[in-house]
Amino acid sequence: MAVTATKPATGPSTVPTSRSGAAAVTAGIVLLVAVLAVVDITQGTAAVGPAEVFKALTGRAEPDDASVVIASRLPRMTAGLLVGAVLGMAGAVLQKVSRNVLASPDTLAVNAGSYLALGLAGATGVSLPMIASSGVAFAGGLAAAAVVLGLSGLGTGTVRLVLAGTALMLGLNSMTEGLLLLFPERTEGLYQWNQGSIGQNGFDGVLQMLPIALVGLVGLLLTARRVDALALGDDVARGLGVPVRATRVTVVVLAALLSAAAVTLAGPIGFVGLCAPALVRPLSRRFRGFARSRTSMPAAALTGAALVLGSDVLLRALVADDRAVSVPTGVVTSLVGAVFLVVMALRLRDTAGAGAPDRLRIPSRAVFLTTVAVLVAVLVGLVIAAVLVGDSKLLLGDVVNWAQGKAGRTVSFVLDTRVPRVLAALCAGAALALAGTLAQAVTRNPLAEPNVLGVTGGGALGAVVLVTTVPAAGTWGIAGAAFAGAGITAVLVFGLAARGGFQQNRLVLVGIGVASATAALISLLIVVTDPFNATKALTWLSGSTYGRTMPDVVPVALALVVGIGVTVARRAELDLISLDEDTPRLLGLRLAPGRLGFLVLSVVLSSTAVACAGTIGFVGLVAPHAARALVGRRHVRVVPVSVLLGAALVCAADLLGRTVIAPAQLGAGLMTAVIGTPYFLYLLVRSRR
Repeated sequence: MAVTATKPATGPSTVPTSRSGAAAVTAGIVLLVAVLAVVDITQGTAAVGPAEVFKALTGRAEPDDASVVIASRLPRMTAGLLVGAVLGMAGAVLQKVSRNVLASPDTLAVNAGSYLALGLAGATGVSLPMIASSGVAFAGGLAAAAVVLGLSGLGTGTVRLVLAGTALMLGLNSMTEGLLLLFPERTEGLYQWNQGSIGQNGFDGVLQMLPIALVGLVGLLLTARRVDALALGDDVARGLGVPVRATRVTVVVLAALLSAAAVTLAGPIGFVGLCAPALVRPLSRRFRGFARSRTSMPAAALTGAALVLGSDVLLRALVADDRAVSVPTGVVTSLVGAVFLVVMALRLRDTAGAGAPDRLRIPSRAVFLTTVAVLVAVLVGLVIAAVLVGDSKLLLGDVVNWAQGKAGRTVSFVLDTRVPRVLAALCAGAALALAGTLAQAVTRNPLAEPNVLGVTGGGALGAVVLVTTVPAAGTWGIAGAAFAGAGITAVLVFGLAARGGFQQNRLVLVGIGVASATAALISLLIVVTDPFNATKALTWLSGSTYGRTMPDVVPVALALVVGIGVTVARRAELDLISLDEDTPRLLGLRLAPGRLGFLVLSVVLSSTAVACAGTIGFVGLVAPHAARALVGRRHVRVVPVSVLLGAALVCAADLLGRTVIAPAQLGAGLMTAVIGTPYFLYLLVRSRR
């Protein structure tokens, strides 16, 4: 009996596959960009409406109206088009060659590298033309991208690249903020520039950056076929005759070149390179034409232009014209991008389970006691040095006389200002270390830390809101505002990441997204407030103990005493929670209430530390890791060692920050970021296996 192969019946296709479908969508995006460009030209502080704009474009307007349109609005619109296009295409090609949907100039720390490079150039006092500035920014951005890609690997996981990029970005930005504080006159305006604004004074900047952008755009289009092959995997690409390494290096260099052009022209416009390809990506599943890089990259460029112009239009529509001038466009794109990052984190399949931070090992009691004794001795030495050394050096006898009320006026003044600073550093460091210990134990995530999870950023946002709106706010008011901000962000982060038991990827990515949003809001507040409050807030955000008094230390000291007491009393419960999900339940322990209680305590500790000493990062990561490496993972030993390490780390950072380059000072937060960033990156490298 013959068997006949029958072709399955196929109905009308619901997925357009012709080029006409992709062409129609592209035309729609072009039309959207054109509409946004027209609307953007009609917005501004001057009373120049659509009619005057039309007359200016046709050469029939009054000289003043024509000057506004030609010298300000048209360059602003053109800069928005150019910056959005180059960032959109750079993000699209970086995602393809790294096979990572979260790769972008932001997550690869390209913007942070360019920011530091320009900050270094500004600190030297050398005035560079725009072309030379672009070269400096290109070198810095390319170096940062190379470090991140080298540490994270290609196609090895979504979260690793974001973590490496975020850690490096924090470290580089801390170094740049240090330059801003050390050389305020030479780097004047660099902080506002770093928020990203497409405002221009004439076409000079656009015309100088246009050739560089065209070189990058054309170069990427010429590599489109090879990029498509790389997206299939290195082995497939080699089988097709594609030189993998050369192509990847070429693409990353061209993407860094595009990012440098955008940064030089308008400052870092955040998250456009992440959002634009994410919006185009679904089109490739519906229209096969967008599956090819030769089509999808221009679509991402157009979408990036629409995002930048749309953000500028939205900003000027919602904010009064006189205020919108001072609000950078990059703040709006960063807020949108932060939401995108959180949404994408929730939708990504999480392949990293939340496991115990370290292998179970129990060193002897002698090792624990020796470790504690050494740390206490080190901490005592640091405290003595911190009290005696500073802008004026003292002797131990001066301190003894001051404690007895017998010191002279000069010595009393020095110690009355110096001792509270030392106590603030000690308490803040200990509180952050304990907060990190609790967060890592409860989430069973070795990368959980108040700064990375956005809790510190939320506390900073709450405090900055109060500092910039109520300059006369007191200690308890700032502490309350910081606690409210930290509490809100903690509820948001932990609530969104709770599905699936605080999986590592989801928790960290959601935290980074929320932290990015709080950073954008803080930048917005600093930019729009008066100069005095802006300087005060910027200094405070660097993690400075400058000007602290005894009342400032009281909230964090009380939180620390309560936190240590509760943690030691419930150390067995904390040990069980840090093991796994099943063991506590088998022993009759209710996970939800215990986990919630420890998280609330972690938030209280983080927020009071932020209110006392500003934003200090990585202490909650480094101290618990080092403690577990020294004494094992039983919390009866981890807690005291971690607290001592955190106090010593921040005390040492504060001492170095105010003595190494005296009389100038650097905040403790900047110093801990410089220390913590390499350690964080080391943890990523160690965990690659």
